[in-house]
Amino acid sequence: MTVFLVAGHLDDFSKNYLKSLSKHNIFVGIDYGAYFLVKEKIPVSLAVGDFDSLSDTEKKLVKETAQKVKSLPKEKDDTDTQAALELAISFYPEENYVILGGIGGRLDHFLANLYLPLEKRFSPYAEKISFRNRQNAVSFYHPGKHLLKKIPEMTYLGYVALTPVKNLTLEKSRYLLENVDVSYPTSYPSNEFLSDTCEFSFASGVVAVIQSRD
Repeated sequence: MTVFLVAGHLDDFSKNYLKSLSKHNIFVGIDYGAYFLVKEKIPVSLAVGDFDSLSDTEKKLVKETAQKVKSLPKEKDDTDTQAALELAISFYPEENYVILGGIGGRLDHFLANLYLPLEKRFSPYAEKISFRNRQNAVSFYHPGKHLLKKIPEMTYLGYVALTPVKNLTLEKSRYLLENVDVSYPTSYPSNEFLSDTCEFSFASGVVAVIQSRD
């Protein structure tokens, strides 16, 4: 199974994507995302947030419908997404975590989400965390050699060194690198797959891979 964390207002892709998923997955609603799941009759295993974006009626419906509810104070150190991911990991530590609605909105929230895998509490789970919307799919990697599979509807491939990275090598893609040391956070955008797969490797640091389209 996969844990799908639904944050805020979703684009049309995310709505249709959610509706296509098996009900045997685990669905976590984050603030308004919890109401969206309830409204679409998708079972909510966990609802998390301060729920300040919901009316009293909507909030009541979420609390009556979700299997578990964690209400957060309005003023807090974590974003709702950070709090929800931490709870999801504590309840479902063996699963993968796909966050919908976590990118493409406010830039400060997007950056908070992009750097999630660098936090000590999330780092062990970095390769199990991903973000998805209509234009982008973001995944995270620790050192080693990795095989990437092309998402059919995506066109471009980007590598983002979130930290200094040693010996970054890109293989079997349009643009190549060999054992490059990256001394500060850097994005290598607009690469492309030449087939259904490509490979990359590095010796230290954390790398985000973004498949995207216009």
